[in-house]
Amino acid sequence: MFTGIVEEVGRIARIDRRGQKIEVEVAAEKVMEGTQIGDSISTNGVCLTVTRITESGFCADMMTVTAKKSGLDRLASGSRVNLERALLPTTRMGGHILQGHVDTRGKLAGIEPDEGGYIMSIEVEERYFPYYVPQGSVGLNGVSLTVARAGRAGFSVSLIPETLRSTNLGDLKAGDALTVEFDIVGKYILRQQEWEEESKGIDLDFLRKNGF
Repeated sequence: MFTGIVEEVGRIARIDRRGQKIEVEVAAEKVMEGTQIGDSISTNGVCLTVTRITESGFCADMMTVTAKKSGLDRLASGSRVNLERALLPTTRMGGHILQGHVDTRGKLAGIEPDEGGYIMSIEVEERYFPYYVPQGSVGLNGVSLTVARAGRAGFSVSLIPETLRSTNLGDLKAGDALTVEFDIVGKYILRQQEWEEESKGIDLDFLRKNGF
């Protein structure tokens, strides 16, 4: 579990693709303090398990399905990645609950100055529209952010200059992909509603057949 408050921006040192498995080596400093094999580190919002500690950072394994869904398969040596160690019981909850289980990839539509900060617009598939609401929380590249506006084609988030400076969000340009994790609380609520509708036998086909 993570908070979305990035501790450090590391760099991809190496990516080895071996069949269905990908080994990633990340160069990092701060997140290595106290880190042991088996610990979890959010890497651009993806929860990775440390399999080996190196002189310059750590190694982790990913399945190709995770890499493709998150977009980590598009990274190369030198790519900057947001890093955060797993939440401790004594850690201040500065952001919101993030699991490191990415829901989809979004596309940066643009970023504009806004009253001393910035508004970043993200495009996602319309099927994700129920997962985000204005003033709700969303994780982008592992960064906890607040939804400013919500539409069927995507949403926008508010950013302060410090967030752009201290994460890799400031490296992005229009058209770039980034990982998206929607609020787990909202996903549970939505699933409960879907289950209640299914249990009543009411779905879109039922409504169409009955003239709705």
